[in-house]
Amino acid sequence: MPEAVRRGLVSEAEVDRALTRSLAARARLGIAFGQANPWARIRPDQVDTPDHRALALEAARKAMVLVQNNGGVLPLKPGVRLAVIGANADDLAVLEANYHGTAAAPVTPLEGLRARFGADHVTYAQGSVLAEGAPVILPETALSAGGKPGLAGEYRDAAGKLVLARQDRRIDFNFTRSAPKGLDPQRFSASWSGMLVPPGPGAWRLAIDAPQCWKDCHRHDDVALWVGGQQLHAGPLGGARQEFALTSDGTPQPIRLDLDHYGDDEGLRLLWLPPAGAEEARALAVARDADVIVAVLGLSPDLEGEALQVQVPGFVGGDRSEIELPRPQADLLGRLRATGKPVVAVLATGSAVAMDENLADAVVVAWYPGEAGGTALADTLSGASNPSGRLPVTFYRHTTDLPAFVDYGMKERTYRFFSGKPLWGFGHGLSYTRFAYAAPQVRAADTASPVTLSVQVRNAGDRAGKT
Repeated sequence: MPEAVRRGLVSEAEVDRALTRSLAARARLGIAFGQANPWARIRPDQVDTPDHRALALEAARKAMVLVQNNGGVLPLKPGVRLAVIGANADDLAVLEANYHGTAAAPVTPLEGLRARFGADHVTYAQGSVLAEGAPVILPETALSAGGKPGLAGEYRDAAGKLVLARQDRRIDFNFTRSAPKGLDPQRFSASWSGMLVPPGPGAWRLAIDAPQCWKDCHRHDDVALWVGGQQLHAGPLGGARQEFALTSDGTPQPIRLDLDHYGDDEGLRLLWLPPAGAEEARALAVARDADVIVAVLGLSPDLEGEALQVQVPGFVGGDRSEIELPRPQADLLGRLRATGKPVVAVLATGSAVAMDENLADAVVVAWYPGEAGGTALADTLSGASNPSGRLPVTFYRHTTDLPAFVDYGMKERTYRFFSGKPLWGFGHGLSYTRFAYAAPQVRAADTASPVTLSVQVRNAGDRAGKT
C-alpha cells in the first residue's frame, strides 16, 4: 500500500484513478506495457537532417538575449581582432546542458567566432576556472601535436583496424549512441598522443571524467592515461572522476590517453585545475593584442544540475547557494575591464546570473544554446542575426535581494512581487534596430469587459528585426 494511503492523505480509489489515467496516457503514446517503444521505429537517416540542423540554429539565434549594449559596441565590425576568453568558450557540456541527447555537429562559441571572423582574427585563452576548486576542460592551448593545438587521435574498429586519424583540439566527447564516422558506436577504441604544455610552473591537477552510463552498462569503458612516461590510470572510470596532482616547471611533457569504448552511454573528458594565476596571465596578454574582448562566462552542467557531487563556493550538490557570477570569473572580468579594451560578456547559463554590469560594455545571455550555439552566437555578435530574445526570468543584482531559499513565500520573488530594482527585468531584451509605436487605441464595452489595446508598430531602424 502506498505511504500516502497509509497516512490517510489520499484514498485507495484516488490512487486507482490516477493509475488508470497514467496507463491510458501511456497507451495513447503507444508505450503501454508490452508494446515496443514507438521512437525506435525512427531510422538513422531521419535524424540530424538538414532541416533539423536549420531548426537548431534558428532556436539558438532566437534564444539569444541582448541585455546591454552601451555605446553600440555590438554588432562587431568586420575585420575586428577578437580575444575570446573564458572556460565556457570551448566546452561541449555548455552546449548540451543537462539531460541531453548527443550533439551531432556541435559548434562551441570559440569555433563559431573563428568561422565567422576568421581564425587569424581570433585568439583564445581560458583565463580562469568557472568556480573555485571545480575542474574545467583542458584547453587546446595546453595541448600540442605536430605543431598544432590539441592531440593526434587514432580511432580503430573492434578488430583493431585504423579507421580514422585526426587532430582533436581537446578531449571533450559524448559518445552516447554515437561514434566518429565509420565506427560502431557500441565498440571501438581510440588513442590520443602529443605534448602537455602547462602555462607555467606550479602545482595543478589533471582529471579524466566519463559521463555516467545509465542504460545497459554491462561493462564500463576502459581508460588509460600516461603523463611524462608515468601511467596515472588504467581501467574503467564507471562514472567516477579521477584526479591527479601534478607539479611542473612549465616544461612540456608527453601525454597519451587510450580509450576502449564498449557501451552506448559513455564519453570521455580531460579536465584540469590549472596553476594559480597562469591562465589569467595568458588571458591578459591575449586581451592586450585584441580590438575587442569577448568573455564567455557563466555556469555549466558540471556546477548546476540534479544531485551533483559538487561542494565548491557558490554550489552545493548541484544547487546554487549564491546567484552571483562565481568569484574566479568575476575577478577575471574585472582585470579584463582594466585593460581599457571594449568588453562583450556572454553568459552561458541555465539560470539567472548576477554580475556587475559596469564590467562590460555589452552583455548577451546565450543560455545553454544547443549544438548550433557557437554559430548562433557569432551570428548575433556580428549582426548577421538581430537579437530578438527576451528574458523569461528576472535577473536580480544580489543573493541578498531574495528571501531565504527555505522560505516558500512569494514576497520579493519574480517580477510580480519583487519590490527592488532588478539587474535586468523579466521580459527585457534589446535589438540592433529601433521600433516606433503610434496610434494606440483602447476598446472596452464596459468596466466589466475585457480591454483590447491595439497599437501600430514600425521598424524605424536600418536593420530587419523582431519586436
